[in-house]
Amino acid sequence: MITANIASHLPMMAAAQPDTYAVVKQNSNKSKKAAYKTAYTYKQLDETSNLIAHGLQEFGIRKGTRTVLMVAPGLDFFALVFALFKLEAVLVALDPGIGIKNLGPCLAEAEPAAFVGTSTAHIARLVFGWGNNTIHKTVLVGNNPLLACFITRLKQIKAKAKDNNFKRTDTKAEDLAAILFTSGSTGIPKGAVYTHANFTAQVETLKKLYDIQPGEIDLATFPLFALFAPALGMTSIIPDMDFTRPGHVDPKKIIDAVITYQCSTLFGSPALLNRVGKWGDAKNIKLPSLNRVLSAGAPVAPIILRRFKSLLNNDVEIFTPYGATESLPVSSIGSNEILQETALATATGSGVCIGKPVPNLDVRIIKISDEIIARWDAGLELATHEIGEICAKGPQVTRTYVNRKKATDLAKIMTDDGFYHRMGDIAYIDEQDRLWFCGRKSQRVITKDKTLFTICCEGIFNTHPAVFRTALIGKDINGEIIPVLCVELEPEHKKCNKKILTEELLALAKNNVVSEDIKHVLFHPAFPVDIRHNAKIGREKLTLWAADKIT
Repeated sequence: MITANIASHLPMMAAAQPDTYAVVKQNSNKSKKAAYKTAYTYKQLDETSNLIAHGLQEFGIRKGTRTVLMVAPGLDFFALVFALFKLEAVLVALDPGIGIKNLGPCLAEAEPAAFVGTSTAHIARLVFGWGNNTIHKTVLVGNNPLLACFITRLKQIKAKAKDNNFKRTDTKAEDLAAILFTSGSTGIPKGAVYTHANFTAQVETLKKLYDIQPGEIDLATFPLFALFAPALGMTSIIPDMDFTRPGHVDPKKIIDAVITYQCSTLFGSPALLNRVGKWGDAKNIKLPSLNRVLSAGAPVAPIILRRFKSLLNNDVEIFTPYGATESLPVSSIGSNEILQETALATATGSGVCIGKPVPNLDVRIIKISDEIIARWDAGLELATHEIGEICAKGPQVTRTYVNRKKATDLAKIMTDDGFYHRMGDIAYIDEQDRLWFCGRKSQRVITKDKTLFTICCEGIFNTHPAVFRTALIGKDINGEIIPVLCVELEPEHKKCNKKILTEELLALAKNNVVSEDIKHVLFHPAFPVDIRHNAKIGREKLTLWAADKIT
């Protein structure tokens, strides 16, 4: 079966709207002319990516060549990604968000043959020996006189290109397009193998789910999500920020970008929304150009939604799509439904509502198991309101991990017509077919009496005005698992009376059957979080930290 290469969206958009900007790098100069100084129109992005595709082909990077791309978000990043897709090379996307210690093992598993990166990326590759056994083609993006002596520069690649036209028509649905690594928040990141069909399904689902139209303007604070913008006909604004620290962005720069470029869409992690929302709310700032906001990476607290909504027009919603690197999106819910209905249930221990499954996906809840489930059986599925594992089946769900057979076997359940992916998350489905997220399967706390689920318990304590966030962990004391609540306070409450606060939190615990077994509270100055989103709590690290705190 022949299907469109994911890059085929770009020439179509270039023909339909050649002079519309595809990618713009934020410029602090407020004049309109200066603001668009560093930019590609759709025609320019299409032609530049064609030129690079030809040059890379001449250089020896061709269909199926696994190619690492370590380039900061910007014009070169977008042109290179689309060039690789047009070539049908396999993009190995390693963003710094997975952490420096994980990059080497991930590269070893991906077995890339080519490496395209900045001077910093190449220096790190050489110092740490990344990919020494497999990489034989290297391209330098940028200018470093020393490295340029023995690494071919992108400028040279372009110079050797034939022309700026590039056509390929034989891409098949199941041809490999990319290897995208998970965030590694609960272990070493795994490389999810994407086909062109997976990407195409994601683009179509996002377009329909959020009614995204060509000509819209997107503020791209997460590089991988930003790749969808050109395929959807949107202008992608690359903000001036450190993409590995979204929770530490300069709020003014983000808000200036929205206002200067009149962005209609913003995608940001909960940590980014929290920081920008606090700053904007305090200054009574309004962002009337935004007609939708998307946030993913971790559950978004109602207070963060309420605060950020104060910056928006009354009819604008913040959507929180649920999914993972292996399958995105799985479900979605809007802030109106959360704030008007489901937040109250979250505060009483019901978990976080993540909405109804997207239309093209088959989502089931099965019995919790830590073992391989080789074949689907109807007896696995649970009834409404029964807590179990989330499983998803559909065109945007990836089939395998690269060189991780055991991880693949643990995550996939084969059926007669495909497979279900086990998300690694715990949830239940209510009578309205909505999913209620209860936490990661690996982070549930199993005591001698019951199983406690992190998100359900934490929602009870997160309502306290002094609390920023909480994390439930299990501590082994003499062979018995004891539930412990770790607490990070709001900045203005850091110096409060911890004894009184502990009593108040334990009183909340005692009054709810979900949390009544929690009798220990620890205060942590700042929770460890994942690098990619700055939102997923590192409960495993907190468990190690708590090892000698309770005896």
